[in-house]
Amino acid sequence: MRFPTFGLLFDIDGVLVRGHRVIPAALEAFSRLVNSQGQLQVPVVFVTNAGNILQHNKAEELSALLGCKVDPDQVILSHSPMKNFPQYHNKQMLVSGQGPLLENARALGFQNVVTVDELRLAFPELDMVDLQRRPKTMRLRNDFPAIEGVLLLGEPVRWETNLQLIMDVLLSDGHPGTGLATAPYPHLPVLASNMDLLWMAEAKMPRFGHGTFLLCLETIYRKITGHELKYEGLMGKPSILTYQYAEDVIRQQAERRGWAAPITKLYAIGDNPMSDVYGANLFHQYLQMVNHGEEEQQTGGQQKPQPSATQSCASILVCTGIYTSQDPASQAPAYGSEELPFHGHRDFGFRPELLEASHIVRDVNEAVQLVFHREGWA
Repeated sequence: MRFPTFGLLFDIDGVLVRGHRVIPAALEAFSRLVNSQGQLQVPVVFVTNAGNILQHNKAEELSALLGCKVDPDQVILSHSPMKNFPQYHNKQMLVSGQGPLLENARALGFQNVVTVDELRLAFPELDMVDLQRRPKTMRLRNDFPAIEGVLLLGEPVRWETNLQLIMDVLLSDGHPGTGLATAPYPHLPVLASNMDLLWMAEAKMPRFGHGTFLLCLETIYRKITGHELKYEGLMGKPSILTYQYAEDVIRQQAERRGWAAPITKLYAIGDNPMSDVYGANLFHQYLQMVNHGEEEQQTGGQQKPQPSATQSCASILVCTGIYTSQDPASQAPAYGSEELPFHGHRDFGFRPELLEASHIVRDVNEAVQLVFHREGWA
């Protein structure tokens, strides 16, 4: 019996779906990936920068759209690697985002979380932008537990409220009902996920992502304090922390299926040059350095480098989402040129060579065909 020695990392939005509609090429791709029993023939994970959803709900949605069983642990949300930060799991954390915030935070291991809405109700004098929501009476709380850190899981609905209250927490060292003469620095620990400036939905033009929210927060913090906002961990593509996590999930999947051969190659398929291509290429460089015993490069967090059986990570760019091209054989966009600004996160710097995809194809079906051809996999 032949065992797979490679794994596939699929982005979701712009690769498999647009909004809530499946891209036809995705159905063709997954008909190639499953055997006659409907089981995947190679290890697969779905790596999305979305985070305002529950893992098992996303797995059910993908199962229905793709016509094959997707397990919850195959779905890697932008904040999934926060499971690897246990030093914060028992701290009182303010959580920002939308959707099932408390469920997601607890699934990640955080035991004591406070939402922005709970904070707003406890300290109504903090949220003043919306005239309709301004409180008629004020009562000060002195029994509210001190906040010890901030979790940014995804873009919220009311940006002005979240920006204001997160700033209140950082400037007051976790006691937002009080005022300090000078802002403490370093500030409380901040863990963030999803740095995408833009993402592609049904609209013809890209939409603001959580990266845009982070940009606002960083700019406001620097403007008010004169200091840079620091992160204890930045997760989601293109962070190496996310690819390390995906690599581990792929390995565990292969072990569960009884596939004895080590997974030595990863193929990351995405539509966003700045998150999917940049991240896969950054991780490929990281693998080369770690496996050759060289020094660790920036990973987006505090994790130490671990040698692994994985030798390479190839980036495959599809033309069905953020990046489009009339000619799939054309080169990746010239992001190093003056015409196109850098859309990546501040902490990852700009290295134009990392935006060049290993391969550019029309859609995800062509991507799977390409991988099968390169691996001699029928």
